Amino acid sequence: MAAHPFRMAMNHVHHFSVGAITPVLAYLLSTLGCALGLLSMQRARAQHGWSKRLWLALGAVSIGGTGIWVMHFVGMLGFAVDGTEIRYDLFRTLLSLVVAIGIVGLGLSAVGYGKATWPRLIGAGTITGIGVAAMHYLGISAMHMNAQVGYDTLLVVASIVIAVVAATAALWATLNVRGIAATIGAALIMGIAVSGMHYTGMAAMAVEVFGGGSGQLTGIEAYSFFGPLAMVLGVLTAVSLLTVGISSSEKEIEEDLWAEQQLEKLLGDRAKP
Repeated sequence: MAAHPFRMAMNHVHHFSVGAITPVLAYLLSTLGCALGLLSMQRARAQHGWSKRLWLALGAVSIGGTGIWVMHFVGMLGFAVDGTEIRYDLFRTLLSLVVAIGIVGLGLSAVGYGKATWPRLIGAGTITGIGVAAMHYLGISAMHMNAQVGYDTLLVVASIVIAVVAATAALWATLNVRGIAATIGAALIMGIAVSGMHYTGMAAMAVEVFGGGSGQLTGIEAYSFFGPLAMVLGVLTAVSLLTVGISSSEKEIEEDLWAEQQLEKLLGDRAKP
């Protein structure tokens, strides 16, 4: 039986073309983003009004932006195909960032307000996971190369299942994880889940380069985009770390609220005739 042309072309696809640096760096950045997101959600749990919304927004940017999208893009820096250059459509690349942050923000809001029941958690995790998978494949569609891309259906489904399970577990963690040690442990596990989803999705790809692979390509080179991106994200991450570092912890916020309630109660009792 003749081999499928896409299967033959898989031998020319390289997911780690620059070695271990891209998967390791991508995992570390994903873990950092998830840790920042968990710390932000711990503070959001004890807040109300605009303060809660701002912490939810920071959690969405940290998990959706750094934890997921940056992990995806850094991982893509190690992706190469023999016989063709790869460029990226800037609009679709940035749109995938908006999708990642937006869908994570939606999931965090769904569990951050109201009673966090299991049906709500599973529903929010399913929607968020499907959205994260959509972001991944939208990011892949941003690639321009002189090749035809096909997908292994089973691996695509597997990547979506991983995304849904990971998203549900992540939302559960934002509601239940407390303390530095537990936060670090949860972030390390979340980083593995995000990386697993990414590389499962990438493994689903099969590429067949057009004859010669030398056609004119539009778009931007990955590394020319990564330089400015790294600077912007470095500043945002530093600001996020500073914000989390100087803010009160969930326990401190709860203690302050309790003290305020006791003071109001005492003053109210004294004001009674």
